[in-house]
Order: sequence, then C-alpha cells, then structure tokens
Amino acid sequence: MKQFPDSPHAPAQTRGWPPISVVMPVLNEERHLREAVEMVLAQSYPGEIEVVLAVGPSQDRTQEVADAIAAADRRVTVVPNPTGRTPNALNAAIAASRNDIVARVDGHAMLPDDYLRVAVETLAETGADNVGGIMAAEGITPFEQAVACAMTSKIGVGAAAFHVGGTAGPADTVYLGVFRRSALDRVGGYDEHFQRAQDWEMNHRIRQTGGLVWFQPRMRVSYRPRPNVKALAKQYFHYGRWRRVVARTHEGTINLRYLAPPAAVLAMLLGLVVSPFFPLALIVPGGYAVAIAAGSALTGGGLPMNARLRLPLVYATMHCSWGWGFLTSPRKLARPPR
Repeated sequence: MKQFPDSPHAPAQTRGWPPISVVMPVLNEERHLREAVEMVLAQSYPGEIEVVLAVGPSQDRTQEVADAIAAADRRVTVVPNPTGRTPNALNAAIAASRNDIVARVDGHAMLPDDYLRVAVETLAETGADNVGGIMAAEGITPFEQAVACAMTSKIGVGAAAFHVGGTAGPADTVYLGVFRRSALDRVGGYDEHFQRAQDWEMNHRIRQTGGLVWFQPRMRVSYRPRPNVKALAKQYFHYGRWRRVVARTHEGTINLRYLAPPAAVLAMLLGLVVSPFFPLALIVPGGYAVAIAAGSALTGGGLPMNARLRLPLVYATMHCSWGWGFLTSPRKLARPPR
C-alpha cells in the first residue's frame, strides 16, 4: 500500500495508516445506533478512529443513547443538528472532526470488518478523493426481501454500480463515501439546500473540480430496505423530486436512464385518460404491467414465494413514485445562486 504521511505522534504500529474521522448523521436511531457505533469502533483498522455523531431532534431516545455512548468512550463525540436534515448533520460532524480522512456512515449501517482498511488502501492506490462501495440491500420480511431484490436489479434502479455491483473504477457517485478532507474543503462540503441527493450532488462537484470518485466493490455495506409500500413510495418520490433539483442546478447531468420513469408515468397517464375514446391506448399501461410481470419473473427466481409475489408491486412503486416525484418537482425547490 502506498503510504500516507505519518503523524509524528502516532504509535509505531499505526504509522502509515492515517487516523480516520467517522461522521454519522443520526435521527430516530435508538434501536440501531449503539450497534452501528460498536461496528465502527471494532473495525480491523490499524490506525486511530474517532466517531462524531450529529444528533437531530429525535422522537425516541436517540439523544440519550448517543450521550451514553460518548460518556463511555472518549473516541466518540456528540454534536447537535437542530434542523434534523442529513446534509446539515454531515457538515456539523465534519466541522467537529479533526482527521484528514473522513468516512460517512449512517446510524443504522452495518459495516464489514475491513471497510475502513479497504477504503484507505483504495484512496492510497488510486489517488481518489472519495471511495465507496455497494449498498447491499438485505430484507427480512417478504416485502423487504422483494425491495432488496429490486434495489439490486437493473430493472429496479438502472445500472448504477453501487446498487448492482461491478468492477472497481471511476464512478459518478458511490454509496456513503470515505473522503479526503482536502476534497471536502475544496468544494465546501455538502450543500445544505439538498434534502435528498446530496451525495450525488457533492460527488458531481468533486468531479467538476478535478477530483476522482472511485467505486470499490469490496466495500459492501448492508442496508435494510423500507418495510412497506407507503414508506417505499415516499422514499422514491423524494428521490425523484430532488434528482430534478440537481438537474436544474447542474445542467447536463440528466440522461435517458433518469428520464425513463417520468416518461413511463406520463405515457401511462395519457393512455388511461384517452382510453375511453381510444381503447387501444390501454396498450401502454397494459404493456408496462406485462413488462413488470416478466421482469419480476426474470429477477425474482431466488426469492421465497411470498416475496416473489410482491416484486411486481415493488417495481411499480419504485418506478411510478420516482417518476411522479420528478414530474411534480416544484421550481421553488431550485437551489438559490451561490
């Protein structure tokens, strides 16, 4: 591994392995927070680790749990995030951290044991400004299993490597991310205007300023999908809504893959509206239903039957919610000029 500059104060066994600051935006994470922090601190990483928790105004005992973790371990710091928004939390935690390598981790993430080690090795070997890996959706209930299948399928989420996997290499964006602080300083951190899609938007600015974003499939993070249709629809509606805000802010960042869901929603709505006068127009929504059924049969073979039966509904919810969010994204959400 190429070496990072050594700290003269580092113990001999940690030299060559830079200290890492792990920043975690936390809101309503009472159930998972302690385990998530323990997994970070138990990493098989030879260098020093600090954890900064930016805690929002939660409706459960998240603040008490975070304070108790910090009181028991001097490596953990808690800072407030009064807005409760993710980009604000990340910026607050980054500002309170002190190391030159900054890793973003969610409050319910389940990291593999070698996550930070692989990240630092990849940063050193590639010279990248940000490295990240796979958002490995894993479900427990039949509905969650169906969502996990859809979130790792090109039919559900397109060809993004951090969803469906692939070979290591340059990427538009990655899941979570382990950054050089110099890159975060160069672009001014997360843009707090973006309530969603803030990762994609900041990675775009890193690339626009000459930086490299690198996908590393060995960095695989377990992710728990939404538990029901309502929660999934809300998630993907906001994904679509805020992805259009990014497109309005950064011209040229939308391609046909992103336009497919809103185009499909428009076509199906038009088909339904004119079908009383032109019954053949039902071919459009009917064709979509057939395509989704066929896609579900193709991708859901490894699922239990209860999950397989839910897969068409999951695909339709993801596509239609994302597309409707994109179509109805109001111009008032446009980012004010910097």
